[in-house]
Amino acid sequence: MDRRAFGLAAVASLAVAGCSSRSTPAVRPYHGPEVTSIVVQKGLRRMYLMNDSKVLRKYRVGLGFAPRGHKTVEGDGRTPEGAYWIDRRNPNSSFFLSIGISYPNARDIAKARAMGKSPGGDIFIHGEPNRRKDRDRAARLDDWTAGCISVKNKEMAEIYAMVNTGIPIFINA
Repeated sequence: MDRRAFGLAAVASLAVAGCSSRSTPAVRPYHGPEVTSIVVQKGLRRMYLMNDSKVLRKYRVGLGFAPRGHKTVEGDGRTPEGAYWIDRRNPNSSFFLSIGISYPNARDIAKARAMGKSPGGDIFIHGEPNRRKDRDRAARLDDWTAGCISVKNKEMAEIYAMVNTGIPIFINA
């Protein structure tokens, strides 16, 4: 390979390497006890991954920007309360990984419609924003999401590996 081709190859390799983020933790396979449910205590800002009645992991969480009370309508900034399911996984989220919560349920929809409003949706457990500007803003606030549950990226990588779709999540005041 001549010098010019070698130089171009080296520059291309460095450019591609620069696109990755060293702060983005890898999702490692999880081989421990099965997570059978998730419990969120909004008032304590804690989330617990459970195997039956045993706590496998606990995390400090951020909530919606108006965290008190149950999410009623789109844009209210509240995090839902009640029993839901983990219904999807998104490795290509606007945030570092995300797992979806089945909000809204039939009762949530009926309540919002009775008020002539939309209940909203797209409630997730997720990591930090991918965009630097959004990440800097979120770092200054405890509760910054539109109604989701947020954790640090390293924690989200662990949660993403441990939690499967179909398990219940109980979100308590």
